[in-house]
Amino acid sequence: MQNKTTKTANMKKVILLVLVFLTASAISEAQPRIPLKKVMELQMRAKVEDDDTDMPGTRGASVIWHPVQKKYYASFAGNTAYPMGVFDAKGKRLSDDKQTTMIDTRGLWYNPVTKSVSGNAYSENGWFAYTLDNSGIPTDINVSKEGMNQPDAQSVGTYNTTAKQVLFLKGAQIYMYDAEGSLLDSSAIHFGRKKIDGVKEDEDLSYTPEDYNYTSLIYTGVKGQELGFLNITNKEIELYDVKTGFLTKILTLPETAIAEAAFNFAFANGMYWLFNIELRKWIGYK
Repeated sequence: MQNKTTKTANMKKVILLVLVFLTASAISEAQPRIPLKKVMELQMRAKVEDDDTDMPGTRGASVIWHPVQKKYYASFAGNTAYPMGVFDAKGKRLSDDKQTTMIDTRGLWYNPVTKSVSGNAYSENGWFAYTLDNSGIPTDINVSKEGMNQPDAQSVGTYNTTAKQVLFLKGAQIYMYDAEGSLLDSSAIHFGRKKIDGVKEDEDLSYTPEDYNYTSLIYTGVKGQELGFLNITNKEIELYDVKTGFLTKILTLPETAIAEAAFNFAFANGMYWLFNIELRKWIGYK
């Protein structure tokens, strides 16, 4: 028969094991937060001498990286005459002050099949691709798919390089289109919830939670962390598993970062980009 001392010792061991288990569980369930640092800037033009508008354009549509040209392409959203910028790998602007989007741009992506700078425009203005000159500067535009081939007029498309699909966010759902502009499917995003949390009982897929940018998403290509969304309240970029729609990683932005509720968010060349409206520049974080 165990004496009192032995029983106390055994109880302490049990308590210790329980604490170790709970601590291990807490660590495994805790969401890793990784800080991002500013690493690059793309300064969009501000003024053209013979332009009646001193500051054409307000919101950034998107930024992409062209791996063949080794250049960044960045555009404003809102008007065919708004600026588009072409930059070298170090962020030096190569396009002149009169370079425009030529279409009311929303999403931009690099199509690895056609090796083109492509995108979607506002509402029914369709999908397009740029014609580039020998220096990689857009000289013309070709509308490849007319009409509204997106879930919302303001949708900002991004390219899934693995599945060769164009992705759009509407509400709490991702809409997947093939490269030709036909809708394939949609899937739910469980904002702020890990797989262990499961699906919220009263989950409403018809709207994007107010803490998040509601027009833009990013595709990273990292397995299990493919999709990214901007949490404007916490100044964080949340990464989600494309297959499950659950949160897998959180990236924290510097306090100085400006997080907007619409547009102004992109991913290109391994960097997360936010557009500073006041400074008229895309800022890259890594």
